[in-house]
Amino acid sequence: MASRAANPLAPSWLTLPADANELSAGVWPAGAERRDDGVVEIAGVAVTDLTASFGTPLYVVDEGTARANAVRISTALNDAMTAIGSSASCYYAGKAFLSADVVRWMLDAGLGIDVCSGGELALALAAGAPPARIGFHGNNKSQTEIARAVTSGVGTIVLDSLQEIERVAAAATRHGVRQGVRLRINSGVHAQTHDFLATAHEDQKFGLTLDAAEDAVAAIRAHDSLDFVGLHCHIGSQIFDAGGFSESAHRMLAVHARLLDGGPVPTLNLGGGFGIAYTAADEPTAIETIAARIAETVAATCAELDIPVPALAFEPGRSIIGQAGVTLYTVGTTKDVTVEVGVDPDLGTGSGAEGATDGAAAAVHESDRAGSAVRRYVSVDGGMSDNARPSLYGADYTVRVVDRASDAAPQLVRLAGKHCESGDIVVNADYLPGDVRPGDLVAVPATGAYCFSLASNYNFLTRPPVVAVSDGRARILVHGDTEDQLLARDAGLDQR
Repeated sequence: MASRAANPLAPSWLTLPADANELSAGVWPAGAERRDDGVVEIAGVAVTDLTASFGTPLYVVDEGTARANAVRISTALNDAMTAIGSSASCYYAGKAFLSADVVRWMLDAGLGIDVCSGGELALALAAGAPPARIGFHGNNKSQTEIARAVTSGVGTIVLDSLQEIERVAAAATRHGVRQGVRLRINSGVHAQTHDFLATAHEDQKFGLTLDAAEDAVAAIRAHDSLDFVGLHCHIGSQIFDAGGFSESAHRMLAVHARLLDGGPVPTLNLGGGFGIAYTAADEPTAIETIAARIAETVAATCAELDIPVPALAFEPGRSIIGQAGVTLYTVGTTKDVTVEVGVDPDLGTGSGAEGATDGAAAAVHESDRAGSAVRRYVSVDGGMSDNARPSLYGADYTVRVVDRASDAAPQLVRLAGKHCESGDIVVNADYLPGDVRPGDLVAVPATGAYCFSLASNYNFLTRPPVVAVSDGRARILVHGDTEDQLLARDAGLDQR
């Protein structure tokens, strides 16, 4: 049996597992478990049965996990705000993953639906979302999109610029509607994972600055066709604690208080961005704790400003659907690559010569080398076309063999896609059993958010279907592409 020493090529956060078959709680859906025969089931459905019916790659969504997350998050936020004499409403951020069934799950859980394009709005309406429970975002809504939102009866449109104030007002006047609107403001707080940075201004495409808010709200209130319902901000995504939310709420409430002199400001929308665990090393703060800390800041700030506590609104997406999703792949090839380790820190990163610059790597001498280590590339039948996050953001994921268990020693692997790109990596680093081989079925958990949403047909790969599992049954949520459909789009083949 191979040595169980940690591979020196592994990132510092990745620990050598005692069991490379284990499914980490909090990363995998609540309904995922490994049977005695080694096959993983999700919500009572064996992954081998899923791939036999639908093939790979395949997106799988545990319906029970998604529904439970929606209820838990919205309840935690509302309970915390009720404790300070307020309330909280939640809108599911559809950009994370939107389908007709997901819209209905969220409505059943008492959430509204947040959309940011005409297409997302069309889907939400077609799925039966009451227009009054829809919020419409976007920094460049077209005149057509604005008109559709206004005539459909969308509850709130989030205004992103001074020009948009006039466009929405004109559309509402034209159609005889008094349109509810929020104004998006940059609070100057940018949060990511467990860190946040507070500045005077943010250099980004969304919203207006804090010091522009009062004039913008005055412009909104000057239109009889607009109903100003409050401010909105969004500080980032994949946030692990409450610090950024609290600082942002403190800043936004100062503006909120000044706006009360000109009329009512019923709500404050603090956006979303609550993080999830993608690996066992991730430790996001429980939503109940985050909600309590936000409420504490809101109550204290309102008392300091001597203003009533407003109703709060939030827009969680990833934290609801992310953990519910798993992507299944079939292993095609494996390849061991020997990498130099122990590079002189002045020449490279210390995690292998591959981390150094080309010039530094070329300058490494034999005396600087402490040896080498092997990284196994495991290539699967999908890649950046079904999960763009690793190539776009350097996102980390976990992988497990799911059609069998193995007692082979853990081997450091990099899960690669099949695209013609060196950056086509699905899982940068994890440990799989050392006997991982072609034909194995592997799964990447926590892929419910921003995977299908960002999927493409790069290299003419077909986008996978999305399947929901619940109570031992599976059903299609979104049909996958076929090659015939891809060819049918090409006008040059019309006369073939």
